[in-house]
Amino acid sequence: MKLAKEIILTAEGLKNLQEEYENLKTVKRKEVAEKIKVARGFGDLSENSEYDEAKNEQAIVEARIAEVEAMLKVARVLDETEIAHDTISVGSTVKLKDLEFDEIETYYLVGSTESDPMNNRISDESPLGKALLGKKVGERISVDAPSGEVPYEILEVSRS
Repeated sequence: MKLAKEIILTAEGLKNLQEEYENLKTVKRKEVAEKIKVARGFGDLSENSEYDEAKNEQAIVEARIAEVEAMLKVARVLDETEIAHDTISVGSTVKLKDLEFDEIETYYLVGSTESDPMNNRISDESPLGKALLGKKVGERISVDAPSGEVPYEILEVSRS
């Protein structure tokens, strides 16, 4: 798998990706190889669903190893000095006021591979992330959401 563009990661994101890569190569590969070995013992491979399932899992693990390896080759760790204190960039924690529902929300802006919306880690490539990049405290933005335009006011920007 070849990734054309650089992937921006936080130091934590790089560490997590490296740990996943090592786990896939050392632990998961061995687990899948053992499943294949056990499934082979069940006899006729043409009608052996355990063997087919183990081979499919092996293909998924190998594909993920290749994907993570490719990401690590083009990854660039965000230098803390690159994160402006007053301007939103990858690595910023942003406190927003949803002006439509009068709610305060806090997000951590990360590279696309670290995104985890359920834990308020939003990608710089998401609609909200794109709208926030380069903005400062006090500015208002509007984000196109499935329910329509959502207006926000930026209350606070900090480095994580």
